[in-house]
Amino acid sequence: MALAQENNLTVVINFFLLGFQGGEPLRLFLFCLLLVIYCGTIYGNLLIITLVSTSKNLHTPMYFFISQLSISDILLSTNIAPKMLHILLNNGGTISFADCIAQFYFFGAIEAFECFLLSVMSYDRYVAICNPLRYSSIMTSASCVKLTAISWFLGISLVLVYTITTSMLTFCEPYVINHFFCDYVPLLENVCSDTSMVQLEIYLLSIPLVIAPSSIIIVSYGNVISTILRIPTNTGRQKAFSTCSSHLTVVSIFYWTIFSVYVFPTRGQTLIISKILSLLYTMFTPLINPMIYSLRNKDIRKAIQEISKKQKSRTVRKMI
Repeated sequence: MALAQENNLTVVINFFLLGFQGGEPLRLFLFCLLLVIYCGTIYGNLLIITLVSTSKNLHTPMYFFISQLSISDILLSTNIAPKMLHILLNNGGTISFADCIAQFYFFGAIEAFECFLLSVMSYDRYVAICNPLRYSSIMTSASCVKLTAISWFLGISLVLVYTITTSMLTFCEPYVINHFFCDYVPLLENVCSDTSMVQLEIYLLSIPLVIAPSSIIIVSYGNVISTILRIPTNTGRQKAFSTCSSHLTVVSIFYWTIFSVYVFPTRGQTLIISKILSLLYTMFTPLINPMIYSLRNKDIRKAIQEISKKQKSRTVRKMI
């Protein structure tokens, strides 16, 4: 339970999430839209996970990592969407300090995991294109599981550092968070104690959390592009690029939204724009990711067709 000192009395903190303030028609429209997006996110990512786990053609390192990305997208949306939908219906809503810190932590941990996972996926594409003869010996099932476990461990442990420090800060009235979830900047606006320590921690942790993964991605794709350009035929270049185009698209969307909010925010950026950008990486990106991989990937489209045929044949057999 979080406590604050005010006039020598100990009081329990409950934050009030403002969400998207507006008329009832607007809030109902947003509620319906985001509910559809959330349901689509769960369905799309569960479909990817099911396909990868059941189709033998998809039992490869790349698809294993894609299924892990789908798991993290489901967790991210589920961490944000239910409370957001609730406050949309009620034009705001309270959240306890413990729930707020928990949401803040899980959001950070999942985003950190995705940063590490995307860098692992870029390394996978680097090995596949730049060193194809050794791909099967380097990217074994055991190494894929280890790389994923390390990504989860780093995301969970590193984010815990500044989450604990944030939870120990002193918060002051009116305990209002002008956002639809407990994000870093809106949360710290309620702090009336010194925040230099948590800001220093986040600054230092940005090196392993953001700079290192993005550097791995840049170096990996720099080598990948260099290798592709040396392929003599257009058909060979297109085939090589098609194996990493989906991942490159996901990486671009992910880092563009994250950097636009936290690293290079636009001058004069209003709260509404900040909330819209936050919606992009908390709700829309988890929805778009399975679409990108399914629409632009022949193997996944083929697996969907095979499952559809099996379902039709089962239905026909039952009818007979």
